[in-house]
This record gives sequence, structure tokens and C-alpha cells, in this order.
Amino acid sequence: MAEQASHDRVAAVTGAFSYSGRAVARQLLDRGWSVRTLTNRRPDAAAPAVPAYPLQFEDRELLVHSLRGTTTLFNTYWVRFPHRGLTFE
Repeated sequence: MAEQASHDRVAAVTGAFSYSGRAVARQLLDRGWSVRTLTNRRPDAAAPAVPAYPLQFEDRELLVHSLRGTTTLFNTYWVRFPHRGLTFE
């Protein structure tokens, strides 16, 4: 049974609609955290409790806005191999 969401515990999870991020987000929600995600994917209809913000490193103002109010960032974002303009750098 999920605990009631606490406004004191607000997490931002990168990639909450992907494999690792989804598992982290589910655990946090089950423990009563409020969760939002930073993602490059379209919002997941199966996760309506998770508001989605763009994962955008180049736009500092947007990134700050997306993280405002969070108490913890869970970063599951990593580049496995260069693809679509993303590199290890």
C-alpha cells in the first residue's frame, strides 16, 4: 500500500519512463514521495502521477525551473554509446 505523498519529499528522476528510472520512480512513489521526471521521451500514459519536464542541459533557465522545489535528484541518465548527437563529452 502506497503512503500518502509528502510535499517534504519531492524527487526529480531522470528518465522515469525508461528501465532504471521507472524502477526508481516506482519505489519513491510507493514510499510516498512526489516524483517528477526530466526526460527526452514523450510522457508515459501509464505514469500519470509523474509530471514530465524536458531533459535540457543547454537551457539553464528551463533546467532550474524543472528542478525548482525538488529535495533530491536521482540521476539515471547516462550515455551508453554516441547516438543522435549525444556523446560521452
